[in-house]
Amino acid sequence: MRTIDVGILRAPQVTFSFVGRFLCGNELHSGEKCISVEDGMLKCDESISSSFHFTPSDKDSCFTLHDVTIGVNFHWQRKEDQCFKGELLFIVEDGEVRAINRINVEDYLVSVISSEMSATSSPEFLKAHAIVSRSWLYAQLHRKNKVVQGVLGWENRDELVRWYAREDHTLFDFCADDHCQRYQGMTRAVNPNVERAVVETGGLVLKYAGEVCDARFSKCCGGVTERFSACWENVDYDYLKAFRDIEGDAGLPDLTTEDGAREWIEGAPESFCSANDTAVLSQVLNGYDRETNDFYRWRVEYGMEELSALVKERSGIDFGEIVDLQPVERAASGRIVRLRVVGSKRTVVVGKELEIRRWLSKSHLYSSAFVVDRVGTGKSLRFVLKGAGWGHGVGLCQIGAAMMGEKGYSHKDILLHYYPGATIEDVFSR
Repeated sequence: MRTIDVGILRAPQVTFSFVGRFLCGNELHSGEKCISVEDGMLKCDESISSSFHFTPSDKDSCFTLHDVTIGVNFHWQRKEDQCFKGELLFIVEDGEVRAINRINVEDYLVSVISSEMSATSSPEFLKAHAIVSRSWLYAQLHRKNKVVQGVLGWENRDELVRWYAREDHTLFDFCADDHCQRYQGMTRAVNPNVERAVVETGGLVLKYAGEVCDARFSKCCGGVTERFSACWENVDYDYLKAFRDIEGDAGLPDLTTEDGAREWIEGAPESFCSANDTAVLSQVLNGYDRETNDFYRWRVEYGMEELSALVKERSGIDFGEIVDLQPVERAASGRIVRLRVVGSKRTVVVGKELEIRRWLSKSHLYSSAFVVDRVGTGKSLRFVLKGAGWGHGVGLCQIGAAMMGEKGYSHKDILLHYYPGATIEDVFSR
């Protein structure tokens, strides 16, 4: 079975502990340990090396990494201790200790599904997400063999457009946070329903035209899914379309105009992901995700001074006093792809959607599908952002898919709703 390397954390010093015994070289290790960097080398106990590789002595052995940061740069960022199966590797990365977990793909997927949402979700939703996560993983491994890039885009004095590729990880395959897929080891992989979903879908992936689908997903599309090119490089895939997240062939409203986007966002029409059934949401969202209650339609308000200081901090650009936020280009879901930030000193167009979200929040704005109201004048000017959805909106909408599962849709129905035209095949089949 294929194994992958997952980068868990990087810090000047890492404390970890073993349950059971682990082999490193010819020595067995147990208990709690600390590893640090000295003169470019790793030091663990009295041993010094450029890397350390611990392998479990039996199938029940596991290890705990202490003070792992989760939700990096998001509003719920925090630290926790996390327990993992598999092998533990330490290397030096940029003068710090990097902890890596080497794990087989199927065990990884059990954790990802439990880390991405509550493990008590409906069985059909769990099976759908197992296939989605497996598809995304194999698609990214295939892409990694072709290109190694991180921050992409272009920049000049008047415009800054960026998007972020997963392929910036060169020392391991995937990271453990939302940049790739949430992976929190055994910390949340405690429900047998998740393991059953992974086993029952073993090896199954989404394919289109013979290729494994780049099966993107986000928390809540806001009622309309988005195209790939709105968020990443300027290419699109036939199985990642923009459409109404609702049963049947509902027409797609024109949300690329300001009038259309405003009517849609302020109107909050019914969609699979519009449900606010707390019992269902508690199955889909982990505790820290439920700290956000307004994911389908939301509102954020800034004073002019507050917004000016925030954007200066987040962008590194001194705009002076920000006097306007002007959408330049909207994509099919109403998400802003390019936004003009007008200041007393500078005016810059920023894109794509994630960069816009980063500039307009101390963590990440829920999405770039928002309209702007300017209230007041002069120093009392306030900016009211009314928005839709949580995340980029491409591919599977987790809230919508969970509601489909609760309504009795099968995992195949869910997958073909969010990835139209795709087929479900064994990744190892020829």
